[in-house]
Amino acid sequence: MKRLFLLILFVSTVSIAQETTIDTTKHWTRKGVFTFLANQSSFSNWQAGGQNNFAGNVGFNYDFNYKNGDWNWDNKWIVSYGLTKIKGADTQKTDDRIELNSLLGKKASGEWFYSAFFNFKTQMDTGLDPATQTVKISHFFSPAFFQFGPGMLWKKSDNLKVNIAPATSKLILVHDHFTEFGSSFGVEQGETTRYELGAAVNGYYKFKLMENVSVENILNFYSNYLEDPQNVDIDYQLNILMKINKFLSTNFAFQTIYDDNAFRGFQTKQIIGLGVNYGF
Repeated sequence: MKRLFLLILFVSTVSIAQETTIDTTKHWTRKGVFTFLANQSSFSNWQAGGQNNFAGNVGFNYDFNYKNGDWNWDNKWIVSYGLTKIKGADTQKTDDRIELNSLLGKKASGEWFYSAFFNFKTQMDTGLDPATQTVKISHFFSPAFFQFGPGMLWKKSDNLKVNIAPATSKLILVHDHFTEFGSSFGVEQGETTRYELGAAVNGYYKFKLMENVSVENILNFYSNYLEDPQNVDIDYQLNILMKINKFLSTNFAFQTIYDDNAFRGFQTKQIIGLGVNYGF
Protein backbone atom coordinates (compact mmCIF):
# COMPACT_ATOMS: atom_id res chain seq x y z
CA MET A 1 0.00 0.00 0.00
CA LYS A 2 2.88 2.34 0.85
CA ARG A 3 4.43 1.76 -2.56
CA LEU A 4 1.13 2.34 -4.38
CA PHE A 5 0.81 5.64 -2.49
CA LEU A 6 4.35 6.57 -3.56
CA LEU A 7 3.50 5.87 -7.20
CA ILE A 8 0.35 8.04 -7.02
CA LEU A 9 2.22 10.81 -5.20
CA PHE A 10 4.96 10.79 -7.82
CA VAL A 11 2.48 11.11 -10.70
CA SER A 12 0.70 13.97 -8.90
CA THR A 13 3.98 15.79 -8.27
CA VAL A 14 4.99 15.56 -11.92
CA SER A 15 1.58 16.85 -13.01
CA ILE A 16 2.04 19.93 -10.80
CA ALA A 17 5.54 20.47 -12.19
CA GLN A 18 4.19 20.54 -15.74
CA GLU A 19 2.18 23.65 -14.99
CA THR A 20 5.08 25.67 -13.60
CA THR A 21 7.75 25.31 -16.32
CA ILE A 22 7.51 28.78 -17.87
CA ASP A 23 10.64 30.18 -19.56
CA THR A 24 11.02 33.86 -18.70
CA THR A 25 14.64 34.43 -19.87
CA LYS A 26 15.98 34.39 -23.42
CA HIS A 27 19.17 32.48 -22.54
CA TRP A 28 17.37 29.44 -21.13
CA THR A 29 15.91 26.52 -23.08
CA ARG A 30 13.71 24.10 -21.17
CA LYS A 31 11.97 20.88 -22.14
CA GLY A 32 10.60 17.90 -20.30
CA VAL A 33 8.65 14.71 -20.79
CA PHE A 34 6.49 12.66 -18.46
CA THR A 35 6.02 8.98 -19.34
CA PHE A 36 3.78 6.26 -17.98
CA LEU A 37 4.80 2.79 -19.16
CA ALA A 38 2.57 -0.25 -18.61
CA ASN A 39 2.72 -4.03 -19.13
CA GLN A 40 -0.15 -6.40 -18.26
CA SER A 41 -0.94 -10.10 -18.71
CA SER A 42 -4.15 -11.89 -17.76
CA PHE A 43 -5.01 -15.61 -17.95
CA SER A 44 -8.21 -17.57 -17.39
CA ASN A 45 -8.27 -21.38 -17.72
CA TRP A 46 -5.21 -21.08 -19.93
CA GLN A 47 -3.91 -24.64 -20.24
CA ALA A 48 -0.40 -23.62 -21.31
CA GLY A 49 0.02 -21.87 -17.95
CA GLY A 50 0.67 -18.31 -16.88
CA GLN A 51 0.18 -15.90 -14.00
CA ASN A 52 -1.78 -12.67 -13.99
CA ASN A 53 0.59 -9.74 -13.62
CA PHE A 54 0.82 -6.00 -14.02
CA ALA A 55 3.82 -3.69 -14.13
CA GLY A 56 3.85 0.09 -14.24
CA ASN A 57 6.66 2.64 -14.52
CA VAL A 58 6.48 6.40 -14.34
CA GLY A 59 9.33 8.62 -15.49
CA PHE A 60 10.12 12.31 -15.56
CA ASN A 61 12.98 13.80 -17.61
CA TYR A 62 13.55 17.54 -17.53
CA ASP A 63 16.33 19.50 -19.25
CA PHE A 64 17.07 23.14 -18.49
CA ASN A 65 20.07 24.53 -20.35
CA TYR A 66 21.70 27.97 -20.38
CA LYS A 67 23.74 29.54 -23.17
CA ASN A 68 25.25 33.03 -23.17
CA GLY A 69 28.28 33.84 -25.28
CA ASP A 70 31.12 31.47 -24.38
CA TRP A 71 29.22 29.97 -21.43
CA ASN A 72 27.15 26.76 -21.49
CA TRP A 73 25.35 25.24 -18.52
CA ASP A 74 23.47 21.97 -19.13
CA ASN A 75 21.21 20.48 -16.44
CA LYS A 76 19.10 17.33 -16.45
CA TRP A 77 16.72 15.82 -13.87
CA ILE A 78 15.82 12.13 -14.17
CA VAL A 79 13.18 10.70 -11.84
CA SER A 80 11.64 7.25 -12.24
CA TYR A 81 9.68 4.73 -10.20
CA GLY A 82 8.25 1.33 -11.09
CA LEU A 83 6.29 -1.51 -9.50
CA THR A 84 5.29 -5.01 -10.56
CA LYS A 85 2.53 -7.19 -9.14
CA ILE A 86 2.28 -10.94 -9.84
CA LYS A 87 -0.83 -12.75 -8.62
CA GLY A 88 -0.12 -14.52 -5.36
CA ALA A 89 3.10 -12.59 -4.67
CA ASP A 90 3.99 -9.33 -2.95
CA THR A 91 4.34 -6.14 -4.96
CA GLN A 92 7.97 -5.55 -5.89
CA LYS A 93 9.88 -2.44 -6.87
CA THR A 94 11.42 -2.54 -10.35
CA ASP A 95 12.75 1.00 -10.74
CA ASP A 96 13.61 3.80 -8.33
CA ARG A 97 15.86 6.71 -9.19
CA ILE A 98 16.39 10.40 -8.51
CA GLU A 99 19.30 11.85 -10.48
CA LEU A 100 20.60 15.34 -11.26
CA ASN A 101 23.36 16.04 -13.79
CA SER A 102 24.84 19.52 -14.11
CA LEU A 103 27.65 20.50 -16.50
CA LEU A 104 29.13 24.01 -16.73
CA GLY A 105 31.41 24.94 -19.64
CA LYS A 106 33.46 27.99 -20.70
CA LYS A 107 34.64 27.90 -24.32
CA ALA A 108 38.37 27.30 -24.68
CA SER A 109 38.86 26.71 -28.41
CA GLY A 110 36.76 25.24 -31.19
CA GLU A 111 34.52 22.55 -29.68
CA TRP A 112 36.49 22.35 -26.40
CA PHE A 113 35.37 23.92 -23.12
CA TYR A 114 36.85 24.27 -19.65
CA SER A 115 34.28 22.48 -17.51
CA ALA A 116 32.99 21.63 -14.06
CA PHE A 117 30.40 18.94 -13.42
CA PHE A 118 28.14 17.77 -10.60
CA ASN A 119 26.17 14.53 -10.34
CA PHE A 120 23.74 13.42 -7.63
CA LYS A 121 21.95 10.05 -7.36
CA THR A 122 19.65 8.52 -4.79
CA GLN A 123 16.29 6.73 -4.51
CA MET A 124 12.83 7.25 -3.01
CA ASP A 125 11.74 3.90 -1.62
CA THR A 126 13.06 0.95 0.41
CA GLY A 127 15.28 -1.52 -1.45
CA LEU A 128 15.38 -5.24 -0.58
CA ASP A 129 18.16 -7.79 -0.96
CA PRO A 130 17.44 -9.58 -4.30
CA ALA A 131 18.42 -12.94 -2.74
CA THR A 132 15.93 -12.78 0.16
CA GLN A 133 13.38 -10.08 -0.77
CA THR A 134 13.00 -9.47 2.97
CA VAL A 135 16.23 -7.82 4.17
CA LYS A 136 16.30 -4.04 3.71
CA ILE A 137 19.53 -2.80 2.14
CA SER A 138 18.57 0.78 1.21
CA HIS A 139 15.94 3.51 1.55
CA PHE A 140 15.42 7.19 0.73
CA PHE A 141 18.76 9.05 0.58
CA SER A 142 20.64 5.91 1.65
CA PRO A 143 22.73 5.46 -0.34
CA ALA A 144 23.23 8.91 -1.84
CA PHE A 145 26.05 9.47 -4.34
CA PHE A 146 27.72 12.79 -5.18
CA GLN A 147 30.36 13.39 -7.85
CA PHE A 148 31.95 16.72 -8.77
CA GLY A 149 35.13 18.00 -10.34
CA PRO A 150 36.84 20.19 -12.97
CA GLY A 151 37.77 18.98 -16.43
CA MET A 152 37.54 19.50 -20.16
CA LEU A 153 34.39 19.17 -22.25
CA TRP A 154 34.21 18.31 -25.94
CA LYS A 155 30.79 19.38 -27.19
CA LYS A 156 29.74 18.97 -30.79
CA SER A 157 26.11 19.77 -29.96
CA ASP A 158 23.54 19.32 -27.19
CA ASN A 159 23.13 15.74 -28.48
CA LEU A 160 26.82 14.78 -28.67
CA LYS A 161 29.31 15.58 -25.89
CA VAL A 162 32.07 14.01 -23.78
CA ASN A 163 33.37 15.37 -20.47
CA ILE A 164 36.77 14.32 -19.06
CA ALA A 165 37.37 15.09 -15.37
CA PRO A 166 40.73 13.70 -14.09
CA ALA A 167 40.30 15.08 -10.53
CA THR A 168 36.79 13.99 -9.53
CA SER A 169 35.64 13.78 -5.93
CA LYS A 170 33.04 11.15 -5.05
CA LEU A 171 31.09 11.05 -1.80
CA ILE A 172 28.83 8.16 -0.71
CA LEU A 173 26.37 8.57 2.18
CA VAL A 174 24.47 5.76 3.92
CA HIS A 175 22.38 5.57 7.10
CA ASP A 176 24.26 4.19 10.12
CA HIS A 177 21.93 1.20 10.58
CA PHE A 178 23.10 -0.24 7.22
CA THR A 179 26.74 -0.35 8.41
CA GLU A 180 26.05 -1.57 11.95
CA PHE A 181 27.10 -5.16 11.15
CA GLY A 182 29.17 -4.71 7.99
CA SER A 183 30.00 -2.51 5.02
CA SER A 184 27.34 -1.08 2.71
CA PHE A 185 27.90 0.32 -0.81
CA GLY A 186 31.60 0.66 -0.03
CA VAL A 187 31.09 2.50 3.27
CA GLU A 188 32.97 0.69 6.03
CA GLN A 189 31.31 -0.88 9.09
CA GLY A 190 30.37 1.75 11.66
CA GLU A 191 30.81 4.64 9.22
CA THR A 192 28.23 6.71 7.31
CA THR A 193 30.38 8.24 4.56
CA ARG A 194 33.03 7.22 2.05
CA TYR A 195 35.23 9.65 0.08
CA GLU A 196 36.97 8.79 -3.17
CA LEU A 197 39.20 10.74 -5.55
CA GLY A 198 39.48 9.59 -9.12
CA ALA A 199 38.89 10.19 -12.82
CA ALA A 200 35.51 10.40 -14.51
CA VAL A 201 34.56 10.26 -18.19
CA ASN A 202 30.94 11.01 -19.12
CA GLY A 203 29.51 10.71 -22.63
CA TYR A 204 26.11 11.56 -24.12
CA TYR A 205 24.86 10.78 -27.64
CA LYS A 206 21.31 11.09 -28.95
CA PHE A 207 20.31 10.57 -32.56
CA LYS A 208 17.34 9.78 -34.79
CA LEU A 209 17.54 6.21 -36.07
CA MET A 210 14.66 6.73 -38.49
CA GLU A 211 11.43 8.69 -38.67
CA ASN A 212 9.75 8.69 -35.22
CA VAL A 213 12.53 6.55 -33.67
CA SER A 214 15.12 8.22 -31.41
CA VAL A 215 18.02 6.59 -29.56
CA GLU A 216 19.67 8.04 -26.45
CA ASN A 217 22.98 6.77 -25.03
CA ILE A 218 24.46 7.79 -21.66
CA LEU A 219 27.83 6.30 -20.66
CA ASN A 220 29.77 7.03 -17.44
CA PHE A 221 33.16 5.71 -16.30
CA TYR A 222 34.83 6.29 -12.93
CA SER A 223 38.15 5.04 -11.52
CA ASN A 224 39.09 5.54 -7.85
CA TYR A 225 42.78 6.50 -7.49
CA LEU A 226 42.73 5.68 -3.76
CA GLU A 227 41.66 2.04 -4.00
CA ASP A 228 41.79 -0.52 -6.86
CA PRO A 229 41.95 2.02 -9.73
CA GLN A 230 41.83 -0.88 -12.21
CA ASN A 231 38.24 -1.64 -11.10
CA VAL A 232 36.49 0.94 -13.23
CA ASP A 233 32.85 1.74 -12.38
CA ILE A 234 30.59 1.64 -15.45
CA ASP A 235 27.06 2.97 -15.87
CA TYR A 236 25.49 2.67 -19.34
CA GLN A 237 21.92 3.62 -20.23
CA LEU A 238 20.14 3.06 -23.54
CA ASN A 239 16.71 4.59 -24.20
CA ILE A 240 14.84 3.99 -27.45
CA LEU A 241 11.61 5.88 -28.13
CA MET A 242 9.40 4.65 -30.98
CA LYS A 243 6.74 7.29 -31.42
CA ILE A 244 3.24 6.26 -32.48
CA ASN A 245 1.59 9.67 -32.22
CA LYS A 246 1.81 12.77 -30.05
CA PHE A 247 0.93 10.92 -26.85
CA LEU A 248 1.62 7.20 -27.46
CA SER A 249 4.91 5.41 -27.99
CA THR A 250 6.70 2.13 -27.50
CA ASN A 251 9.58 2.61 -25.08
CA PHE A 252 12.64 0.46 -24.53
CA ALA A 253 15.06 1.15 -21.67
CA PHE A 254 18.20 -0.76 -20.81
CA GLN A 255 20.75 -0.06 -18.08
CA THR A 256 23.82 -1.92 -16.90
CA ILE A 257 26.00 -0.97 -13.93
CA TYR A 258 29.32 -2.29 -12.71
CA ASP A 259 30.32 -1.07 -9.24
CA ASP A 260 32.27 -3.58 -7.17
CA ASN A 261 31.48 -1.63 -3.98
CA ALA A 262 27.79 -2.51 -4.42
CA PHE A 263 27.98 -5.88 -6.25
CA ARG A 264 30.89 -7.79 -7.78
CA GLY A 265 29.36 -8.22 -11.20
CA PHE A 266 27.16 -6.47 -13.73
CA GLN A 267 23.71 -5.30 -12.67
CA THR A 268 21.26 -5.11 -15.58
CA LYS A 269 17.75 -3.74 -16.02
CA GLN A 270 15.50 -3.86 -19.09
CA ILE A 271 12.04 -2.35 -19.51
CA ILE A 272 9.82 -2.36 -22.60
CA GLY A 273 6.17 -1.45 -22.99
CA LEU A 274 3.51 0.88 -24.33
CA GLY A 275 4.02 4.40 -23.07
CA VAL A 276 1.79 7.44 -22.60
CA ASN A 277 3.95 10.56 -23.02
CA TYR A 278 3.36 14.21 -22.29
CA GLY A 279 5.98 16.72 -23.36
CA PHE A 280 6.27 20.29 -22.13
